[in-house]
Amino acid sequence: MVLNRPGSRGLQAWDAADELLIEAALDRLQPGQRVAVVDDGFGALTLALNEATPTTISDSASLAAALADNARANGLEVSAPLNWGQPPLGPFDAIVMRIPRQIDYLEYLLRWANEALVPGGLLIAGGMIKHIPDHGVGVFNRLVNTDQVLPARKKARVVVCSAGQAGLAGWERQWLGYNLPDIGLELRALPAVFARDHLDIGARMLVPQVRDLVRNLPEGGRVLDLACGNGVQGITALAERPDLKVVFSDVSSQAVASAKANVQAAFPEADTCFEHTDGISPNAGEFDLILLNPPFHEGGVVGDHIALRLFRQASQHLKRSGCLLVVGNRHLGYHKSLRRDFPRVSQLASDPKFVVFEAGY
Repeated sequence: MVLNRPGSRGLQAWDAADELLIEAALDRLQPGQRVAVVDDGFGALTLALNEATPTTISDSASLAAALADNARANGLEVSAPLNWGQPPLGPFDAIVMRIPRQIDYLEYLLRWANEALVPGGLLIAGGMIKHIPDHGVGVFNRLVNTDQVLPARKKARVVVCSAGQAGLAGWERQWLGYNLPDIGLELRALPAVFARDHLDIGARMLVPQVRDLVRNLPEGGRVLDLACGNGVQGITALAERPDLKVVFSDVSSQAVASAKANVQAAFPEADTCFEHTDGISPNAGEFDLILLNPPFHEGGVVGDHIALRLFRQASQHLKRSGCLLVVGNRHLGYHKSLRRDFPRVSQLASDPKFVVFEAGY
């Protein structure tokens, strides 16, 4: 099977956990069973199990393009992946799942699986051992019945489980949040969202800069909260200027759902749009202001590659009179990276760990 990883820099598009999951699934699946694949990386699981016509569900919007490209390369037809904006209800005879890094998101998936599996159905879950979250074994023991722990291989582990009793209904930790300082709004988020129960340091540094900049935007100006998370920066802009047109965009479907819920609770009449997409949509148009607190990790890969791609896209969607406002870790040297795409870069704020830059033309 041909499998490529978009923008890979030579990185492999599958790992040992994918291999073990595929083997375990092919050994156990029966013809005619309804199968779900959850959080496939780049299509390895979906394509290997193609004969079962699986329903693929992914929090990440990046899977859609990778899956379509890899399906084409292998002469296969697949449906576009679903996401958690509208969680599929099943029922499924088997769920093949990559174990996520976040412990709360793992609990979300296991609780969802308990509701989505038919009686006697199988959950086949696996991941690289170093990426399985701390206390992950305890979450499995608490929520599902672990029927078999397969031998570890190439530093990967797969477990085969049957459903437990606990579902998503009534789970108190499904939504967590905090109050936004100086604005008094409560922001909540679903489990896959970064810093969902506190305002992270980088976002905290960006907020006052957002408030200052939006005061000078034209009436009805367009703002993009890129990699929006729970929507904190876009909501800060709306709190200062309710007349603005704000687009909230994130690669995570749970982030987009969280931002939408927060905006509808605080500014139900605002002119807003919500996009589950990897980066900026080609037809997004131009913006007066783009707000960005870029992630610096993708799965097991850590670095500035995501930020560099977002900087480049931002330069293509920024009005000549507009600006990009970005916060990042000091050691990443974003001031040098930004100058590749923007002739004007200035530092607005800093502390020993983070720096806020304004970039434009």
